[in-house]
Amino acid sequence: MKLHDLKPAEGTTKRRKRVGRGIAAGQGKTAGRGTKGQKARSGGSLRPYFEGGQLPLVRKLPFARGVGFRDPWRVEFTPVNVERLNGFRKGSSVTPETLVEAGIIKRADELVVILGNGELAKPLKISAHRFSASAKAKIEAAGGEITELPWQRGGYRTR
Repeated sequence: MKLHDLKPAEGTTKRRKRVGRGIAAGQGKTAGRGTKGQKARSGGSLRPYFEGGQLPLVRKLPFARGVGFRDPWRVEFTPVNVERLNGFRKGSSVTPETLVEAGIIKRADELVVILGNGELAKPLKISAHRFSASAKAKIEAAGGEITELPWQRGGYRTR
């Protein structure tokens, strides 16, 4: 095999379309540009941002945040279920920092709420920013202690 024998694989190349070369060519006359108008003219291209004088989409986006009321003062809590705390040793102290070390939450400065899904099998000393009523009952039934951490609106990361 020589260099001049090399050819691309069958079906991988296409002939380029020659537009505006007469009626018989199939793309004569308007050459696929339609009839008249700015885009039919030579050099008549529009910049990507331009929408004919209408307010462009990129300028509308900051205001199109979704439907309905969005509370600017909403505080987001990171939920942790009681059953996830069974991984800690009996009698150990559970704080947002230890939850980060255990990989249960991502950041120590998150507001943590303990929820009552599942069962707690051992007594633990749990410190969090908020507890659901069922979580309190399950922790105290297991012989554990609860400490509610102080938090301020705006003192922590809010979404």
